[in-house]
Amino acid sequence: MTGTDPSARTVLIAPDCFGDSLTAVQAARSIAQGWRSSRPADTVTLAPQSDGGPGFVEVLGSRLGEIRTMTVSGPLDVEVEARWVLDSDAPVTAYIECAQACGLALLGGPPTVRTALDAHSRGVGQLIAAALDAGAGRIVVGLGGSGSTDGGRAMVEALGGLAAARDLLDGVELIAASDVEHPLLGTMGAATVFGPQKGADAETVAVLEERLAAWAEELNAAAGRPVSDEPGAGAAGGIGAALLALGGRRESGAAIIAEHTGLAADVAAADLVITGEGRFDDQSLHGKVVSALAAGARSHDIPVLVLAGQVTLDRPALQAAGIASAYSITEHAGSVEKAIGDAANQLTGLATSVAASWQ
Repeated sequence: MTGTDPSARTVLIAPDCFGDSLTAVQAARSIAQGWRSSRPADTVTLAPQSDGGPGFVEVLGSRLGEIRTMTVSGPLDVEVEARWVLDSDAPVTAYIECAQACGLALLGGPPTVRTALDAHSRGVGQLIAAALDAGAGRIVVGLGGSGSTDGGRAMVEALGGLAAARDLLDGVELIAASDVEHPLLGTMGAATVFGPQKGADAETVAVLEERLAAWAEELNAAAGRPVSDEPGAGAAGGIGAALLALGGRRESGAAIIAEHTGLAADVAAADLVITGEGRFDDQSLHGKVVSALAAGARSHDIPVLVLAGQVTLDRPALQAAGIASAYSITEHAGSVEKAIGDAANQLTGLATSVAASWQ
């Protein structure tokens, strides 16, 4: 406990992003505002998180290195301004977020069958090239939130092709930061699982799968092993597989963020941990920010609350995951439309209500 009020708590607020509605930084601020309005005596620490998807660069840029901006090809060829982080401390490390170059939010509107077929990852390759030009000996690529399902082919082509890209990255520590465990192909692969979220209908999924299968043969041959079958190969529309074929390895995006934001120490010092994301469902419990926080808090017997856009898990599932309670913005707002369109205010209101009632 903290302060002179015997009921005051030390509260750690560590959300992921809420889809396209709120970044992790914005969500943390909204939750903190609501919490403080009901419990002003509490000591509140903000530690926004990411699993490698949207917000990866923003979260890291708030803690380390220099944020750089460059113009790259967006997922549909229209140029976009992409941000990345260069940390000059040895080893010089570049942090890149694929969503900055080929994210769903860059499609210019809702995803369609046409965008599902046409969206590509060229801009990610351009960011990698910029990192190499800046002298990076370590490149960490955050995967998630992509609008493309090209298996990273355009990314590789932007680096000169498979052979040239492998030569360029020889001696460079290349890390695919993702908590997605899906392979590239098959019923659990990039096209089948994530294609529909990117506008693909059943026929389009089949076309994307066929393309990825042909590309997988080239990737596997270049790597000398079946990288397309490895966990994480299907991340970001298959960019994960391309990074593995270029000599990279997969690491947990949530773990990378946790390390650089000192999350373990923040959790240990807290009386209560609050996290959140756009949709809190079964997938959230497998390598996502929420599950990582719950695991860390459990070892210190610290309760964890989840504030999310939507909550689909029942109480037994919450208890099994070490979550004390979960609350839905949609239920608080009364509709999905209001929860999305007025996300910041609705999240603040939900946090205000939870802070006033939770014991």
